[in-house]
Amino acid sequence: MRRFSFLLVLMLVAVQSWAAGRDTYTVIISLDGLRWDYLDTYDVPFMDIMARQGVKAVMQPSFPSKTFPNHYTLATGLTPDHHGIIANIFWDREKGVEYSLKDKVTRADGSYYGGDPIWLTAKHQGVKTATVFWVGSDVTINDEHPTYWLDYQTESEKMGFEGRIDEIIRLLSLPEEERPHLVMGYFEEPDRSGHNYGPLNSMTRRAVENLDRLLSKLWSRIQLLPFADKVNLIVTGDHGMASVDPKRFVDIDDVLPKRWYDRCCNDYPTLIYASAPQYIDSIYNALQGVDHIRAWKKGEVPDYLGYGTNKNMGDVIVLPDVGWLFADKPSKKQRGSHGFDHTAADMQVGFRAVGPDFKVGYEKQDRFRNVCIYPLLCHLLGVSPSPNDGSLDEVADLLR
Repeated sequence: MRRFSFLLVLMLVAVQSWAAGRDTYTVIISLDGLRWDYLDTYDVPFMDIMARQGVKAVMQPSFPSKTFPNHYTLATGLTPDHHGIIANIFWDREKGVEYSLKDKVTRADGSYYGGDPIWLTAKHQGVKTATVFWVGSDVTINDEHPTYWLDYQTESEKMGFEGRIDEIIRLLSLPEEERPHLVMGYFEEPDRSGHNYGPLNSMTRRAVENLDRLLSKLWSRIQLLPFADKVNLIVTGDHGMASVDPKRFVDIDDVLPKRWYDRCCNDYPTLIYASAPQYIDSIYNALQGVDHIRAWKKGEVPDYLGYGTNKNMGDVIVLPDVGWLFADKPSKKQRGSHGFDHTAADMQVGFRAVGPDFKVGYEKQDRFRNVCIYPLLCHLLGVSPSPNDGSLDEVADLLR
């Protein structure tokens, strides 16, 4: 009888927790390329307020520290190696096509997007979800979309940043029975400025500070809603940004004969697809000892990177040192880039959160992995997570 009573209490606590999650709203904003120290270096009064009234932390991206892989990791809680978007560009061995975020066809092919993104996890459990240009949300995944979504390729430019703030408020202002409890918003800055000018440049500073003003406006408008005290706001990003220079360049043609490989996806990391199995060792051996790069065969990548087992992985994976490029030609335009070792300081991401579910004035001392965002969102929404690589325990100290 005592055991039955104990189990009943546990069930009641679980139901209360579930109900509380359904009673609150969560808005998560991704600022592409939000390097962690931007929020300490630049003038961001609103995000300073978020830190004082909520929580402050540093988040570690997954490898590779690129936009599409990490945004979809934030949504699914799976590393890129597990959800399938292993890089911004990679070769599909079975289909014989190159997936690229810039290719309208492959980018929109839902077969590449594995896992269960939060907008579907919650939707399947009766929670309405909305996205404003979040990576992957405009792709038909398992024949579904979020409850509300927008097509990035056709609508993002004409909406602009101010329009995205308007859209988030519009969604939160819908009648209660139509209103989403999760809204996910995406902004391309400060990534664009970081690439064009470098992370420590006045133009990048301007981009970060403009975003802070936009977010302040968003929060002020949220405070006018009748349920403002039930809204959680999370601000984070996908990766950091490092300074690069055309002189810090390792030329593929100097170390590898072209006959050894069919395809080389030049990005961070560089994925090399051998022209024949006998050339895999040749490629690998030729790259050993080359300054400013590390190279591994598929399946032999160090465990800490959590990479190298996906079916579309290159036969050899090449990772340059932070700030260096391994490709067939240097990038003369970019002054900043990312995709490097995800544990490097420049790749870390800023994190702020405020609202009824978060502590007040709390600073997390240890960085946490971005795969933990998915279970965190599931907790805030009161839904059961699908299998993932994250852990709610890793971020539980952020919560009240």
